[in-house]
Amino acid sequence: MSAEASGPAAAAAPSLEAPKPSGLEPGSAAYGLKPLTPNSKYVKLNVGGSLHYTTLRTLTGQDTMLKAMFSGRVEVLTDAGGWVLIDRSGRHFGTILNYLRDGSVPLPESARELGELLGEARYYLVQGLIEDCQLALQQKRENLSPLCVIPTVTSPREEQQLLASTSKPVVKLLHNRSNNKYSYTSTSDDNLLKNIELFDKLALRFHGRLLFLKDVLGDEICCWSFYGQGRKIAEVCCTSIVYATEKKQTKVEFPEARIFEETLNILIYETPRGPDPALLEATGGAAGGGRAGRGEDEENREHRVRRIHVRRHITHDERPHGQQIVFKD
Repeated sequence: MSAEASGPAAAAAPSLEAPKPSGLEPGSAAYGLKPLTPNSKYVKLNVGGSLHYTTLRTLTGQDTMLKAMFSGRVEVLTDAGGWVLIDRSGRHFGTILNYLRDGSVPLPESARELGELLGEARYYLVQGLIEDCQLALQQKRENLSPLCVIPTVTSPREEQQLLASTSKPVVKLLHNRSNNKYSYTSTSDDNLLKNIELFDKLALRFHGRLLFLKDVLGDEICCWSFYGQGRKIAEVCCTSIVYATEKKQTKVEFPEARIFEETLNILIYETPRGPDPALLEATGGAAGGGRAGRGEDEENREHRVRRIHVRRHITHDERPHGQQIVFKD
């Protein structure tokens, strides 16, 4: 007798081989994937050479260009392997998909990458991601914006251009330690640093109201200049020559109170209101507006420059007999 079963019993025996999905070869990537519902159907995407698997539910969950593509409203291109081709860079497409899945994604730290992601979000019309990227870029711009910008003057011509181009009063510090043919006194270096530190502190405090300039090429060693409405209002020179022990020395002073006073004085030249007559009168400027008329001296007072120089100390009169006497003028 043959061992093979025959008859109706053999026909009813179950097959041990699983059925193959129609239209798919066993070696294909989608072999064995059977969609349970239309919403869980997998889609293969080739975005600029970057390959992605996702579902129709993810692609059509929000009102984006991808929803239009996979809802039948827009024709899509596929290759021989069934990959849907999208002619865009695939660098940030994974982030786009994650946003469509979860509704939020960690954004890149780099402003450049944020800009790239924003461009992709705009292309795919993912409105929520567009708003997130724009907000993140705005916050980066605000955080990275310098508190104040201090231009460094490189030439007299550039200085004139800066003075002419701003409507703010201007405070300029000229410091050039190398512009000296004598030795410095023992306190000069400390005082020079104090002047520079005061300049930085004033710039931080008044940067919204005043323009601060630095000059490291001028003829002075340490000199403050104050400008209002395009002209010089005051000047504070912080250097002097000291005669002592048969040699000359350069001394740098730190007239902090005078510098701060002139900085406050220059605020009266803020635009658009122009000089305040009461403040001008109180600080030695033009006379108050309550007078019926002003003399020629009062008219010209506004155009004068207050030049304040530190005292010149003489500790040796260099007379033949060597008599020591102290002069202060």
